[in-house]
Amino acid sequence: MGIFERFSTMLKSNINDLISRAENPEKMLNQLILDMKSNLAKAKQEAAGAIADEKKLQADAEGLRKQAEDWERRAMLAVQEGRDDLAKQALLRYNEALQGAQSLHETWLKHKADTETLKLQLRQLNDKIEEAKRKKNILVARAKRAEAQKRIQETMAGMSDKGAFESFDRVAEKIEAIERKALAAAELQQEFQTDDLTAQFKQLEYKGSADQQLIDLKSKMGLLANGEAAKQIGKGADQVDDAEVVEDETDAH
Repeated sequence: MGIFERFSTMLKSNINDLISRAENPEKMLNQLILDMKSNLAKAKQEAAGAIADEKKLQADAEGLRKQAEDWERRAMLAVQEGRDDLAKQALLRYNEALQGAQSLHETWLKHKADTETLKLQLRQLNDKIEEAKRKKNILVARAKRAEAQKRIQETMAGMSDKGAFESFDRVAEKIEAIERKALAAAELQQEFQTDDLTAQFKQLEYKGSADQQLIDLKSKMGLLANGEAAKQIGKGADQVDDAEVVEDETDAH
């Protein structure tokens, strides 16, 4: 498994663990960024090791190439000295070193391409982490807004509970009913009192109107002079008083 495959596996594992625990979004995002940076640091260390290996391959290939050149010079020196036997041995060493140098050079070229890809991936990963850090504040703000909306909805749901309000309305209706009964009783009592007093006044008004009607009738018939009408009024009043006295005495007996 490659460096970035292991890194991706660890990161996904950490993310899934944080999400499953349903922690505070801000805390979760901060922890994710810390994990990303920690894993990036580990990836950089492994990448640095890979780059060091690539540098060593390059150095080893260069060393074998120099050995091949040295054995070539020695073969040439042996030929100049008439030592073909030594020249052949030198050429054998030259060929071995040259083949080794060519093999290491090819390996180095492949490893160098891999390390260049690794460096690019590290830069891209670092850029993504920086982008995540910039987006964190936006995500935190969105999470807080979502939480606020959730609380508002829960509050509104609580307010929509009609149980308490219906109980309040029932109590208010009972109080209003008691008030209406009290007002009706007071009105009824007042009505009875008003009728008794009105009856007494009507009785007096009736007596007064009957005397006046009798005087008016006698005047109309010409039976009373001008001064006689006043006497009749006084007389009528005395008769009324006498009648009341008689009635009182009768009641007393």
